[in-house]
Amino acid sequence: MKAYSLGLYEKAMPPGMEFDEMLLMTSRCGFDRMEISIDESDARLERLNWSREKINTLGQLTYDLGVPIKTMCLSGHRRFPFGSHDAKIRENSIEIMKKAVDFSARLGIAIIQLAGYDVYYEESDDSTLSYFEENLFFATEYASKHGVILAFETMETPFMDTVGKAMHYVKLVSSPYLGIYPDIGNLQNAAVLYQNDLLADINLGSGHIFAAHLKETQPGIYRDMGFGTGHTEYNKSIKLLWSMGVRMFTGEFWYDGKSDAEITISEASAFLRKKIETAANATI
Repeated sequence: MKAYSLGLYEKAMPPGMEFDEMLLMTSRCGFDRMEISIDESDARLERLNWSREKINTLGQLTYDLGVPIKTMCLSGHRRFPFGSHDAKIRENSIEIMKKAVDFSARLGIAIIQLAGYDVYYEESDDSTLSYFEENLFFATEYASKHGVILAFETMETPFMDTVGKAMHYVKLVSSPYLGIYPDIGNLQNAAVLYQNDLLADINLGSGHIFAAHLKETQPGIYRDMGFGTGHTEYNKSIKLLWSMGVRMFTGEFWYDGKSDAEITISEASAFLRKKIETAANATI
């Protein structure tokens, strides 16, 4: 048994697939688990309204197929952010959060990755920061009651594009149920943008990083790149994360609508496993 878990981001697979098809493809292409996406689309947000029976059926399916869903990428808050000026949108953001925690607790999801935005489609100001903090405290308390961890993704916008910025809110809330689930590709872009030391920034999250997204980027480009074609520092980043005790990694990439998904996903698995195992052996 491997000493780490490699997950596959749901959107790496063609849209419209049923869960059994996605879980089987995840395993067939060399990944250990699937990361479910709850994005800002109506279709994926609707999953949070599933009945207990439907969630239980999915849970049984993951058990039967041997492909767990242990992490959720909750990017739906981009559309309904904690910090919105609009009270109705903030109300929706909390309902989404509560439903995501309830869904996760029932399915056995351990970590919900939170998008690190106070707002996305609005201008940030003192009020959005205040609303964000208020609702973050509530969200963390609600998650802690259900035993579900919330962890910030480091994003592509200045609000939270570094581990150091995420740690400001982790320290503010000061709960074992709030931490960081960084995107090392985004961190690499931020290191170049700010002329910061990537590893020094990751080190700021020591003891508070629960998992990591592995993604290819290059300056100004944050998605839709093939692994190995950008500037992401896999070896250095993973080596440090491994030494910090991180053992859950997820390959984040998107289906391009034209290539053979099975080939692309299988190649991604081989690429990422080599990077993880090389880095891990260097720390043992």
